[in-house]
Amino acid sequence: MTEFVATTPGLFPLPDWAKDELSDLKGHQKEDLVSGNEGPEITAVIDRARTAVVEDQQNAGLDRTVEGQLRWDDMLAHPLAVHENVETHGIVRYYDNNNFYRDPVVTGDLTFSGDVAKELEATAEQADNLQAVLPGPYSLCDLATNEYYEDDAAFLDAVADFLAGEVEAFPETETLYLLEPSLVTNAPGDGVDEHASEAIDAVASATDAEVVVHTHYGALTEKVHAHLLDADIDAVGYDFIANHEENLYNINEYGTKSAISLGLLNGQNTLVETPEKINERVDWVLDNTPAASFDTVYMTPNTELFYLPVNKYQEKLAALGEATALRAEVTTA
Repeated sequence: MTEFVATTPGLFPLPDWAKDELSDLKGHQKEDLVSGNEGPEITAVIDRARTAVVEDQQNAGLDRTVEGQLRWDDMLAHPLAVHENVETHGIVRYYDNNNFYRDPVVTGDLTFSGDVAKELEATAEQADNLQAVLPGPYSLCDLATNEYYEDDAAFLDAVADFLAGEVEAFPETETLYLLEPSLVTNAPGDGVDEHASEAIDAVASATDAEVVVHTHYGALTEKVHAHLLDADIDAVGYDFIANHEENLYNINEYGTKSAISLGLLNGQNTLVETPEKINERVDWVLDNTPAASFDTVYMTPNTELFYLPVNKYQEKLAALGEATALRAEVTTA
């Protein structure tokens, strides 16, 4: 019997009250928030905000709880942006939208940080169905500038080793979502596609959790998809909002893992899908992949949710939780 799991790719919008409190702190600058060395006043606000987003997920009835990544002002670049051997330079557009991040320039060895593990440890005190969220190694390289490692291949290996070391320090988690939008937006070419899969495999091997490589902003090319399936991961995530036909083609033509992550809610649009609409989209995928048999179907927004106003993000979580609850009712009826 297929298990349907409601979850998200994380990166939630910072609650409005937390934005106000942070802006009111004397001398507060963005650099204070993302430095990794926040003072006690800033830490206290973030701790309360983390509790709020954990409660949002619990109230919505989600099956996995993420930390929310409320400190990640540099979005997926955050794990490098706070590293001691990385300098943050000019502002760069975050993929093809109106969000921006500071260019992380790697100037030394990517040694162990532990920054994300601390966030997860705090979350583990409030939730027992923990899901970790990290950028995948290929996307993190794509978002960064290398001024230290010999070449692109060595840089990708170093980033994969760095992420694997971070994952090894995580508390026990049920799932790890590796977010890899760059596999779509800046698809690796011949040779690099296989190397990217090997780098993902290296990170996935560092945990006993179920590992989902969630891609978005479109569909993978055929070769990138085929190489990704060679990685020892549990599921690939497909963005069925941005490109449902090509994602469906990849699954039917090349197969996929025994679990699958379906991007079903639009993480960049304030229109809130109904639970019925979400389930219609699940059924459409399952009905149109007749050769596939899934042990687990992760139901999720297609992208991170920091694009949304807080009230819309909360409404989307509620719709997602209700959608999986409805599926459970039908299954047990």
